[in-house]
Amino acid sequence: MRRMRRARWLFAGLTGLWVAAGLSPAPAQAVTEITFWYGLTQPLGGMLDQIAADFNASQTKYRVNASFKGSYPETMVAAIAAFRAGNAPHIVQMFEVGTATMMAARGAIKPVHELMREAGVPFDPNVYVPAVRGYYSTSDGRMLSMPFNSSTAVMWYNKDAFRRAGLDPNSPPRTWTELRDAARKIRAANASPCGFTAAWGTWTQFEQFSAIHNVSLATRANGMDGMDAELLINSPLHVRHVQMLIDMQKEGSYKYGGRDTSPEALFVSGECAIIHTSSGYRARVIREAKFDWGVAMLPYYEGAPGAPRNSIIGGASFWVMTAPRRTAEEYRAVAEFFRFISRPEVVAKWHTDTGFLPITMGGFERVQASGYYKQNPGADIPYRQLTRTEPTENSRGLRLGNMPEIRTVIYEELEKAFQGQQTAQQALDSAVQRGNTVLRNFERANRP
Repeated sequence: MRRMRRARWLFAGLTGLWVAAGLSPAPAQAVTEITFWYGLTQPLGGMLDQIAADFNASQTKYRVNASFKGSYPETMVAAIAAFRAGNAPHIVQMFEVGTATMMAARGAIKPVHELMREAGVPFDPNVYVPAVRGYYSTSDGRMLSMPFNSSTAVMWYNKDAFRRAGLDPNSPPRTWTELRDAARKIRAANASPCGFTAAWGTWTQFEQFSAIHNVSLATRANGMDGMDAELLINSPLHVRHVQMLIDMQKEGSYKYGGRDTSPEALFVSGECAIIHTSSGYRARVIREAKFDWGVAMLPYYEGAPGAPRNSIIGGASFWVMTAPRRTAEEYRAVAEFFRFISRPEVVAKWHTDTGFLPITMGGFERVQASGYYKQNPGADIPYRQLTRTEPTENSRGLRLGNMPEIRTVIYEELEKAFQGQQTAQQALDSAVQRGNTVLRNFERANRP
């Protein structure tokens, strides 16, 4: 109690000295607060919260208030509704196929290249992996959103099943011919009940497939040059590929395991010996697979001109949103947060903690120098696949309106083909026709 009275006396005396000297106590510096909505569930959401907390602790001028707003589609809907109400978050995390929708929300977003220039914060887009940078930039190279959690598709394979089938476990298939041959041998030897499957079928077998083979998914640079794009997934190479999957299913070397992530259970359970899916699958494989496994790059068709090219990304980026009373200092806070998350040490830690890609060259080099890739074989393959060539117009990514709906259309037509209801050509012709209707509806709804 005496100490408290003494502290009060000292404080009162100090205040008296300030007043006597014509001074007043310095007010606490005002902290500029910004809101950040994200769509990552736990434990990834908690890791993202920690990055915001680390930024807040690194300086005293700004504070990021991060909060989970549901799935990516739910977060996007909530952000657009908040914008219309005049109270949009400063930052929203959006999945890569929502890029066209965010761009079409006219006036709702502030492009990153404008943000950084106006805020006077140093920013070099060239530090980002080209395939990442290209996905979130205009055709002339201006970055629209800030890359963050990016992944790509790779091939996972069961080394124990390869050994049982007499295959070299250290020589995974490089081409589609080799993959089919391996899947046949696995089945013939009964090394596993299923040779090959693919998760995220539209992403891995169409979007990634098109990029790697340098063929167009759609006109207008896969939609990056305009909303009037039309699908091109009924090309001879696409038809050939779907027909091969149909033939593999008939011979028992391929199993259609359902949409999106459903087939992933077939690999970790040991049922299918090979799977194409996200590089972000790594944590689940480590946790659940009871066999020796490996990672390799996606296969390609020999003779396809220019193949193999770089793969493209999945995941999400951060978009800056506008609001009627948003201040320059708030935008500066966003820019400083973006500078923080671009630091090599932050990029490297996110990569090793989560399995998402190191999206900058500096981040990759930092992880490589640490010895992480030697200790975790195959962890660098997604990065190497993304960076093995400079992106072309066909391997830079895609920007098609209502892409989630188009993916559903492709699934529906593929499933009819796998059930013997139509040919590969008929399936893809129908997918193009129906998908183009989706694109025209989006164009009409969003044309200036």
